[in-house]
Amino acid sequence: MTDRMPQRADYCHFQPITTRWHDNDVYGHVNNVTYYSFFDTAVNAYLIDVGGLDIHDGEVVGFVVSSACDYFASIAFPERIEIGLRVGKLGNSSVQYELAVFKAGEEDACAAGRFVHVFVDRASNQPVAIPAELRGVLERLLV
Repeated sequence: MTDRMPQRADYCHFQPITTRWHDNDVYGHVNNVTYYSFFDTAVNAYLIDVGGLDIHDGEVVGFVVSSACDYFASIAFPERIEIGLRVGKLGNSSVQYELAVFKAGEEDACAAGRFVHVFVDRASNQPVAIPAELRGVLERLLV
């Protein structure tokens, strides 16, 4: 996915997360599927806190239609991590987020991923233009 290991300076926004006991697998590190949960948490926290996304009653919701992750170093419970967030592509109804997992205070990413949201009308599940308020906060993260 990337030609070089992502660095903290490559990202615009950071979401702190504390790993949980059940995140570890039998090998003693955070299981690969958990990284997707970290990414989803970071993006949705940003959209809710900064963009005003109403996940319960809003007319527009974001559906994940594509995702990927590359792993460079393991993390384990108990670990404080930060998810770096930026926007790689911003379309009419879709956005590609680029994310990285950093141990708190470290410069090199432990993992880097991406996922695509398509914004849809909640009632019809049909794609719609990204609402202006959300588009504005996504543009802040555009690289």
